[in-house]
Amino acid sequence: MNKLILTTASLALFASMAAAGSHSVTRLGTEGAYPPWNFINDSGEVDGFERELGDQLCERAGLTCEWVTNEWDSIIPNLVSGNYDVIIAGMSITDEREEVIDFSENYTQPDPSAYLAASPDVDPANAVIAAQASTIQAAFIAEKGWTLLEFATPEETIAAVRNGEADAVLADKSYLAPVAEEDSGLVMLEQEELIGGGVGLGLRESDGELKAKFDAVISEMKCDGSLNALIEKWEIGEAFPDC
Repeated sequence: MNKLILTTASLALFASMAAAGSHSVTRLGTEGAYPPWNFINDSGEVDGFERELGDQLCERAGLTCEWVTNEWDSIIPNLVSGNYDVIIAGMSITDEREEVIDFSENYTQPDPSAYLAASPDVDPANAVIAAQASTIQAAFIAEKGWTLLEFATPEETIAAVRNGEADAVLADKSYLAPVAEEDSGLVMLEQEELIGGGVGLGLRESDGELKAKFDAVISEMKCDGSLNALIEKWEIGEAFPDC
């Protein structure tokens, strides 16, 4: 999901304190609240596109991995401070984030951002738009100078449109499309925004060896078609071209 965390001086301080190098167990941090990318299933376990992807990446890289959930607004600080080793949470690769953390090779192409609205007549430039805080969608609306309402979770952005607090929500199309199909009172606008540079794993800058392992496996999965199979299964976006 195309999200943006702002850099701070405190993150740089945390980076110098975080443990580097290899780990006997590699901890994968995700939000667990952004289907189909990642969510908690009825058994209380992390599920979704990124659960399947992360498990395959770890198996191919010969790593023993465990899953950790973390709220979105602190997901980068808690990576940097060592609470887990990898972010796999629909996080778009951006210049701002790369000032604080490293990214793996992208495992999805940029996913269009779409508007889910209460009416097909909504004009985003003259409407109240909801977005999850610290996302690239929120940053996009702010840069445009449009009216923005930020919320801590994606569910709250949808609720804001349903209750009339906002006219539309801007988020990843892959997240909003199933909502539109299930709720006849909401419509997807034709207007879409292409923002962000694809999604990758977030890693500490000190963990170059771990990054190299994941980069190699992501490249392998792109070429053998297994990554495209997951993208198609979970309807995440466009497939990668053949190697």
